Amino acid sequence: MVLQQSKQQSVPPLASGDRLTRAEFERRYAATPENFEAELIEGVVYVASPVSAFHGDPHFNLITWLGIYSIATPGTQGSDNTTTRLDLDNEPQPDAMLRIVRGGTSTLSEDRYVEGAPELVAEIATSSAAIDLGAKKNAYRRNRVQEYLVWQTFENQLSWFRLENEQYVLVEPNESGIIQSQVFPGLWLEVAALLNGEMFTVMNTLQLGLQSPEHQIFVQELAERS
Repeated sequence: MVLQQSKQQSVPPLASGDRLTRAEFERRYAATPENFEAELIEGVVYVASPVSAFHGDPHFNLITWLGIYSIATPGTQGSDNTTTRLDLDNEPQPDAMLRIVRGGTSTLSEDRYVEGAPELVAEIATSSAAIDLGAKKNAYRRNRVQEYLVWQTFENQLSWFRLENEQYVLVEPNESGIIQSQVFPGLWLEVAALLNGEMFTVMNTLQLGLQSPEHQIFVQELAERS
């Protein structure tokens, strides 16, 4: 028993503000309790705060939207809070992501972590707004995440960034209030409906995208890769 306690004490706990290498971050993370969550952003540790419905409800709706798209688009894979090894200084757990399985910009490691940059990442920003729109946004940009969504729940505002010429450009809804993904054809979002919790409208708009010729072509392209 004494030897076991000594071994556990040899691994320092993770704390917000720690500056660590990715290897040391993973070593300490492996020694934490099962429900503990933390991220490494630009070499700095951020330990997650308790999650309220103010974060959980929009997270659920965002996952629903992305999940339906992924089901209708074989060859894509969505994930929720999955550890992602971006580079040596960044190992975030995006609230949601969507990636292309074959021929995409990320892979799954043997221990089932995501390696590399998913094509699309989404974050729910409450108290972490400064991180999501600051250091984390820069890390995603530098690692070439093609599309980055940030839902700021206090302001009830959604920002959709698209990577153009190595910079993130804010995408505005079209005249119908819809943003259409470029990297995932058919992934359409009626922004106002999402912000207002009108998920039936969100799903109807997504169905229009899934019926578009662009989505049908994309599905065929993904099938040919497999």
